[in-house]
Amino acid sequence: MNLQIINGRVINPASQLDAQQDIFISDEKIIAIGEQPIGFHADESIDASGLIVCPGLIDMSARLRESGQEHEATIDNETRAAVAGGITSLCVPPDTDPLIDTPAAVELIEERAKKAGRAMVYPIGSLTQKLDGQLLTEMVALKTAGCIGFSNGRRPIENSLVLRRAMEYAAGLDLTIYIHAADPWLQAQGCVHEGAVSARLGLTGIPEAAETIALSRDLLLIEKTGVSAHFHNLSCGKSVELIQSAQEKGLNVTADVSAHHLHLSEHDIGNYDSFSHVIPPLRSIRDRDQLQQGLRDGVISAICSNHKPLDNDAKLGPFAETTAGISGLETLLPLTLKLLDDDEITLQQAIACLTYNPATILGIEGGQLKVGAQADICIIDLNAHYECQPHNFISAGKNSPFSGWLFNNQVTQTLFKGKTVFLKG
Repeated sequence: MNLQIINGRVINPASQLDAQQDIFISDEKIIAIGEQPIGFHADESIDASGLIVCPGLIDMSARLRESGQEHEATIDNETRAAVAGGITSLCVPPDTDPLIDTPAAVELIEERAKKAGRAMVYPIGSLTQKLDGQLLTEMVALKTAGCIGFSNGRRPIENSLVLRRAMEYAAGLDLTIYIHAADPWLQAQGCVHEGAVSARLGLTGIPEAAETIALSRDLLLIEKTGVSAHFHNLSCGKSVELIQSAQEKGLNVTADVSAHHLHLSEHDIGNYDSFSHVIPPLRSIRDRDQLQQGLRDGVISAICSNHKPLDNDAKLGPFAETTAGISGLETLLPLTLKLLDDDEITLQQAIACLTYNPATILGIEGGQLKVGAQADICIIDLNAHYECQPHNFISAGKNSPFSGWLFNNQVTQTLFKGKTVFLKG
């Protein structure tokens, strides 16, 4: 089917394009941007007057709960939520059940994502077998099966020698590793940022040193081994400084931040609000501001949802006993664009952090609008004012601290391989 998108404001960070253009699509691909190709006849036309047309978004960290935790969410349902938020590509961390440490586990995820048919789902393979930090996985076999990188998820590799060997192995194969920096002993059983709020509420805190000490060790090993590395979910300002210093030294390191860490702080926990219980924890207002600065400066190059849908019971009970996590697929874009309200970043930067930059880090096709590219496209209304109501989320997880927040942008249509997979009713 031939499709044309006309009169839209096309934003393509890869080429710095920001202009009213028409886009022409045939056989799942973009065949022209600007002038209509000779002999082209559109079977369908989308009038995007007054709307933003940009690449489909790429979420670098989203737990879809399948396989193994289908009682909380499924790939089918969560990809429905993803495309409602303009997301056409998602990365799945390895700590599923079963873990992504065998080709069979990779194939299972890919099969179910293909069956859903709404978005690309990219598995990140386990660095170590069973994520126990002892024996390395067969990275070559996992890469052949479809893994785009390797991580130990939220289970830190305590043994520095094992981590060094994993980095050397990955570097030799030109593979990227993905790291959640956390010192397991300093983090221990903590559930909030260690500071005035944790003291007032009587909750065990997690000091920022739990992140920065682990990050420092990891950066030293990265320098030693020469591996390409990406750090997920930075939460404090000192981490930004460490990443910036490493980048200035020429290390091949990148970093992302979750959308909620750019807006919330430890004070949003209020009176034990379990919806604000996340790991890494929400930190100080100063940390939040420094994360925003890191984004402006380009030290942090991507924003992710860190999506973790949970059932209602998971957020009931004493704060420390509730499960950490936020359902973030449907708030990733509005929270990112909300940064424009305070002139924190430009629209071009915001779109880049959700499209081209993640694609570049991951080494995947996508994240840009160009002739020959797969037609994964997000169409956004920047004048759609609405109140966030998590009970209306498509995601099975309604666990969001953003209930009642006012947003002024919304996805109106999402295309995946040139086919409409979401259309706002």
